[in-house]
Amino acid sequence: MITKLLPSARRLAARPGLAAVAGAGCIAFSAILVRLADVSPSTAAVFRCVYALPVLGALAAWERRRFGRRAAGQRRLALIAGLFFGADLVFWHYAIADVGAGLATVLGNVQVVFVALLAWFFLHERLSLRTQVAIPVALGGVVLISGVVGSGAYGRNPALGAVFGILTALAYSGFLLVLRQGNRDIRRPAGPLFDATLAGAAFSVIAGLATRDLDLVPEWPSAGWLVVLALTSQVVGWLLISISLPRLPAALTSIVLTLQPVGSVLLGVVLLDESPSALQLSGVGIILAAVLIATSGRRAGAPAVAPIESDRAA
Repeated sequence: MITKLLPSARRLAARPGLAAVAGAGCIAFSAILVRLADVSPSTAAVFRCVYALPVLGALAAWERRRFGRRAAGQRRLALIAGLFFGADLVFWHYAIADVGAGLATVLGNVQVVFVALLAWFFLHERLSLRTQVAIPVALGGVVLISGVVGSGAYGRNPALGAVFGILTALAYSGFLLVLRQGNRDIRRPAGPLFDATLAGAAFSVIAGLATRDLDLVPEWPSAGWLVVLALTSQVVGWLLISISLPRLPAALTSIVLTLQPVGSVLLGVVLLDESPSALQLSGVGIILAAVLIATSGRRAGAPAVAPIESDRAA
């Protein structure tokens, strides 16, 4: 039954627009499910990975039987990417606790800008004029979400939440850049995702032990929410996005990238009674504008990190 999931996802990817929207919809619930699980940030990071590993392992084994083994270098890069992914999850879950599910998700999506900036600095890739414009725009939105300007900002500590959100975006950017180098074959997304999830779980365990906020056995119903998070976001959402977005035109990709943070903000308001201030909502709009500025100029055939850009993170 499990190994039918990836072929089904591939059939859905024949309609990549629908698949991408479905994947973004799955991912949009990630922060909501983290809040509903009501466990420590490290515990949520560990068990969303652990509960996903059996399914991803079965899918990776199916890929290996069909396409052969991946090169050792690709596996190493996926494992290294997973360390960045683990850091991304831990920072993001702290941001959720401090500034709320919706705003933390928007902050994490600043990675769309940071990926291009880091690729320019470390990989000497050209930094487009659109990205140069988007960077200060995005940072302006972060300032508004942090609550530094005005009063009545939502969150127990919105300024600290904004810091964790930026750290989330930086860690996630490192994850995307490294995984892009080790995942050139879009025929088999489950193998790299399994390796990255395994390494992410290991990093999260270490982080949890270091900060002493790791619960080794989540109780019910927290465990149930984490299982739902693992299956919907870590497995189904990521597979749909990674298979579909490389097949989409650049303009449509830009729109899909904004669905997850917008969805998370709306779901946070409706399901969790979150109430961002007017200035914070202005910051959300500014960051989403920066995302569209940074991505709308990409050519459809250009090398993309889009296969996983919509996951908030994951």
